Amino acid sequence: MYAATPKMILPGATIGILGSGQLGRMLALAARPLGYRIHVFSPERDTPAGQVADVEICAAYDDLDAVRAFARGVDVVTYEFENVPANTAVTCQQFAPLRPGPQALHIAQNRLREKSFFAENGLPTAPFVPVHSLADLQNGLAHIGCPAVLKTAVSGYDGKGQIKITHPDEAETAWQAAGQVDCILEGWIAFERELSVVAARGVDGRFAHYGVIENSHANHILDVSKAPANLAPAVAAQAVEMVQTVMEALDVVGVLCVEFFLAGDNQLLLNEMAPRPHNSGHLTIEACVTSQFEQQARAVCGLPLGDTRYRQSAAMANLLGEVFQRGGAEAQRKEPDWTAVLRLPHIKVHLYGKREARDGRKMGHLTALAGSVDEAERMVREARELLRD
Repeated sequence: MYAATPKMILPGATIGILGSGQLGRMLALAARPLGYRIHVFSPERDTPAGQVADVEICAAYDDLDAVRAFARGVDVVTYEFENVPANTAVTCQQFAPLRPGPQALHIAQNRLREKSFFAENGLPTAPFVPVHSLADLQNGLAHIGCPAVLKTAVSGYDGKGQIKITHPDEAETAWQAAGQVDCILEGWIAFERELSVVAARGVDGRFAHYGVIENSHANHILDVSKAPANLAPAVAAQAVEMVQTVMEALDVVGVLCVEFFLAGDNQLLLNEMAPRPHNSGHLTIEACVTSQFEQQARAVCGLPLGDTRYRQSAAMANLLGEVFQRGGAEAQRKEPDWTAVLRLPHIKVHLYGKREARDGRKMGHLTALAGSVDEAERMVREARELLRD
């Protein structure tokens, strides 16, 4: 059993990452210049993170013997997605610090627990009710009204597990479509903008943030992020304060992102959180003195948090599997014209090393820096169109 007293985990030590997708890849790449070694654990081989790690362990998350061996071989454990099984996280914690801790995972893994946590801490959300049966759904619709959104409590991301209900008569169909599992019913929000705040908290409780980032989605998947968001200073400060409340209530050590809806009259509503680096924070790699990924490494290792100032305004555009595919009934992978984009002096290309391109799958991203947010957004959107031609 490791010593529970917090201590600084110095460069040269080994960071263990549960999960091996693109977030783990970028965390590994950011930790390397600081001298850390990286071990990753996931059920797959030749993964985005595994390709750049020192050790890639391929085993099921419920193989607790393999989990124990992994945890014994590292100095600290973090994760790059929040659906790590609870037993896996707790097992790791027996041998090395787990940062963020299991409580953050427990809350983030379940939409109902998440919304309830926000409400218990005085943080505003859309109206919601728990749904465990068709009768619960019908009663909830009578209380909240239509339109509303039925969301499965677990295993939903990028719009998965969400059904919009426009009339009470649709309740039974929606309940069947959701799989008759535990759900949450949320009131429909006619929001003006979608926002996020990526922040970090150290072992010593110190807090740092990247301001407010504005996001636009396509087919429920993040499409473009830009920062800093054009918001009234008081609204931006309120969003940051709410995120600090979340992190302190959960005693988070590491990076966490909260996504918001901005409704009428500058009303902020918390939508969901992710106790890890976030897609909307990818632009910090080029835009900020310390990226969200370096910040994660610093935080979980007990190092001082880095400077989060922006060098320039920035925008990021996701590259989904559609960019890599030929159209038609027999879709085939095609290689985009990378040279067309790489000729552009203010565009940075990030590819995640995924072999198979599928619709909606995040394959990479582009980032642009410019003198204004609007100019950065224009540049990154135009660059992505060159790949689609």
